Amino acid sequence: MSAFVDAQSGGFSINLVHRDSEGSPFYNPKETPARRVGNAGRRSIGRVHRFSHMHPSDPDAQLTANNGEYLVNISLGTPPFPIVAIADTGSDIIWTQCRNLAGPKRLFDPKSSSSYRTVSCSSNACNSLQSEGSSCSSDGSVCEYQVSYGDQSHTQGDVAAETLTLESKTGNPVALPKTVIGCGHDNAGTFSPKGSGIVGLGGGPASLVSQLGSSIGGKFSYCMVPYAAAKPTSTMNFGTNAVVSGNGVLSTPLISDPSQPTFYFLQLEAVSVGSKKIAFQGSSIGGSGNIIIDSGTTLTLVPTDFFSQLSDAVETQVTGGTKTSDPEGFFSLCYVPDSSLKLPPVTAHFKGADVVLTSDNIFIQVNDKVVCLAFYANDQLSIYGNVAQQNFLIGYDLPKQTLSFKPTDCTNT
Repeated sequence: MSAFVDAQSGGFSINLVHRDSEGSPFYNPKETPARRVGNAGRRSIGRVHRFSHMHPSDPDAQLTANNGEYLVNISLGTPPFPIVAIADTGSDIIWTQCRNLAGPKRLFDPKSSSSYRTVSCSSNACNSLQSEGSSCSSDGSVCEYQVSYGDQSHTQGDVAAETLTLESKTGNPVALPKTVIGCGHDNAGTFSPKGSGIVGLGGGPASLVSQLGSSIGGKFSYCMVPYAAAKPTSTMNFGTNAVVSGNGVLSTPLISDPSQPTFYFLQLEAVSVGSKKIAFQGSSIGGSGNIIIDSGTTLTLVPTDFFSQLSDAVETQVTGGTKTSDPEGFFSLCYVPDSSLKLPPVTAHFKGADVVLTSDNIFIQVNDKVVCLAFYANDQLSIYGNVAQQNFLIGYDLPKQTLSFKPTDCTNT
């Protein structure tokens, strides 16, 4: 199962738009900055429930089908039909809501595409989707899929081969023929009309990264701008465009777990706050990996005991400023970001890579008057979130099984 890059260089780059920025269809101008950040935090907790294969008990923390932080503009079919999809390193399958006979015209209609082909039950493509609940239609002719979410939403439909087109930053569309997708005909729950699909970027065989395969040399990278940046657009690179090199590059092993192929695991050994080094145990999953790196989770989620030590160390070493409370009541350690506030240096010690974090990686700006520690206590699963990754070029080299960090001004990529 493979798709081929219709590009001369074997590399291309696309834009990622944060869901809470003005360029996003999810943007709500009536929401306060504090509410947006609080909602992002709650979505982080929701993703843990999904990643842990558990159903959330707190309705405010439930994963919904619209969960995810970054959006990508894609097109499906021939002629191309535009779709806004969530780009998700925590998912594998590529799927979209499809139009039924009486469905809204804003959804993709497979009958209008000359390149749409359903997939048979005996195909390798169908077998690759077993983790997504693939099965056969009642007459045994068409492969079907089903994905359920923690808030009881679900999508069910046909597995198909279709041309997926990405809008590259050069303005030249990148066509990926015969990409295996899910065409959802039964979509129930919290699916939004503003975003009608998901592009899975995980490590499983059905993801876009895996389907691109050798055409991108197993390489992709991204550079995410800080939340408060004037330019809200981040960049994702594939193939030759995704190579991370030059001064300042740090690399750590990328660890796979055959029982959980979707997720990208790292080994975090410790975190230093000033001169205080706090050993990290993390989650007992992912083989030797103890933390998942994920672009779709906002906060960095760590065990309660570790969070307490980290929070205490930060609070002890902060000088100046005024401690305050989160207006939304979600974060536990917050300050007024005046000129007197000085934060201690923080370093994440991954195996073979000591990544020095900036204040924008450690604290998230809730509003003009409040910044809060962008870590959160969670004992189910440890996740290295996207706030900690902002203003780093993060490169995944799957054949070499390495992940690279390079400090970068992502507003200039």
